[in-house]
Parts: sequence; C-alpha cells; structure tokens
Amino acid sequence: MDLEESAAQLGVPVDEVERVHRLADGRPSAPLPAKADAPAILERLAVRAQDAAEIMAGWPDADSPEWTPQLRWLLDRSIALVRADLGGYGWLSPGPELPRERGHAWRHLYVYAYLALVDVAMRYHRDHGIAEEVSWVTLADLGRNLAVDRRMNGEGWPVMQSWLTLHSRGSVYELGRLHHQRTDTSIDVHIPDSGPLTPEAVDASLDQARAFFPRHFPDEHYETFSCGSWLLDPQLAQYLPEDSNIVRFQRRFELEPYEEPEGLDCDVEVLRFVFRSLSTPLDQLPRRTVLQRAIADHLKAGGHWYWRRGRFPI
Repeated sequence: MDLEESAAQLGVPVDEVERVHRLADGRPSAPLPAKADAPAILERLAVRAQDAAEIMAGWPDADSPEWTPQLRWLLDRSIALVRADLGGYGWLSPGPELPRERGHAWRHLYVYAYLALVDVAMRYHRDHGIAEEVSWVTLADLGRNLAVDRRMNGEGWPVMQSWLTLHSRGSVYELGRLHHQRTDTSIDVHIPDSGPLTPEAVDASLDQARAFFPRHFPDEHYETFSCGSWLLDPQLAQYLPEDSNIVRFQRRFELEPYEEPEGLDCDVEVLRFVFRSLSTPLDQLPRRTVLQRAIADHLKAGGHWYWRRGRFPI
C-alpha cells in the first residue's frame, strides 16, 4: 500500500493515512454484518429511514464501483484501529475526515465501521454483565447523530465520527437522561439531545450511574462526576431564569479554573448544539426559546461563550 498515493486518491492529508496505518498495522479487523441483516440492525440503532436507505445504497458489496481499493483499505484499518483500543476511554479519531460529497460510501464509511464493531461492543458489554437493553440504547446513539448530521447538512459529522468510537469501545453508556463516560478517576457526564434536562431526570440518571459502574467495572474507582461543556458557562445565568433546568444543572458543579481548550472554538460548539447550524448568519438564527435568544444576543453583542469544566463528589 503506497500511503502517499492512497492519501491522494482519498483526498486527505498523507499524515492522516500514515496515522491510521501506524495505529492499525497488524491489528485484527471485524466483519460487517450480512447485508440482509443490516436493515434490522439499523432499526435497532434508531437510524431513520432516509439515512438507512443511503447506508444500504452504499453498502460495500464486492462489485461496487464506488468502493475503491483505498476506501476498502481505510474501512478495514479504521475498524482495526478502534477495535485495538477496546476498553479505552479517550477520544479517538477513527480516520481522516473524508470528502463526503463524493458518494454514499464516502459519506458513511465510518458508519460501516461502526456497524462492524457492534458485535465487538456487545461482546464487551456481555463480558461485563451489562444488560442487552442498556447496550442497544447506548449504541442507538448512532441514529441520533445521523439525524443531527442530516439536519446540519453534513456539518455535524466530523465531530461525531470520533464521539461514536467511545460507544464502540465500551466507554460511554446511556443511563436515563445522561451519557456517562468512564475515565481515570471520574465519570464524565454528557448531555444528549433527548428531552428536558429536568432535575428529576438528572437525579435518576446519576443514581443509575452510581449503581452501574461499581457493579460492572468493580476494579475501577471513581471519585467524582465531571462535565466539560458550554452549558457550565456562568454567563448563561445572566440570561436564564434562576429556576431554568440549565441553571439548576450548573449549580451541581464546582467549576475548575478556566483553561482554554485546545482546538475547540466554544462559540462554534454552542451554535452546533443550540441551533444545529454553523453557517446561518446570527441575525437569521431562530429565537423561539430563551436559550436561543440568549446565545444569539450575546454573540451579536460581541461576546463569546466559554467551555468550562466542573465536578462534584459521587
């Protein structure tokens, strides 16, 4: 495999191809499910009909002209790269950001990698005594993220392809309202787009996590819940009512001193999550909620939002 030629054919930087080759070289891959079984699996993963139709249309059949040797190599090595870190809990890029406008195979290559890893993740869950119901609910975050990406006209996926490797490796679990991620000494809390962030729903999810991790990962010891998010920016409290769900969520955490996150533009992240758009002009953003008005007005006034990290004892 000529890595420079492969990078040119894939339309990506050669150092990204070299990284995949280095991390996945000699590592075992995993097969995709049978094509006939894929529609039922996609349904269990909450993939909506339009996304499922594209995934099936671009399936890597042996005679598909869209699947070049370079694409097939990247799919195989991406699967191997993620599988090699099974049980890991750091963010992991499965491969380079592809020119997804080239076709279904290009648009959904990392979805095919995710599908190949479903059985790997399920076996890892079973080995840790995790109920199948929790496994499927967790892995069904694929469908939610594909729906977001479609709503964002393809602007959402580059972040999501790395986020979903946490699910494939047994790091993240959806327990009620929140996602909970294993780290070294803390359980990282993430907030999926799945309904109101009420104190009652948050309390119930935290209680589930308090029971879940000692039961299924008894050798790991966590001292705190932690969260890194724009939702913890204290500036929000200047705009939102004191009894808002976001402000009440903030009050749970003791904030760490501010450190600018490397490679992260918080203003962009706020636009991504609140408006699901990175290209709409500020004066054209919807203003249906107090939060939307606060975000837009703050940015229009020349302000910025900040990514803050906080924690509280388990």
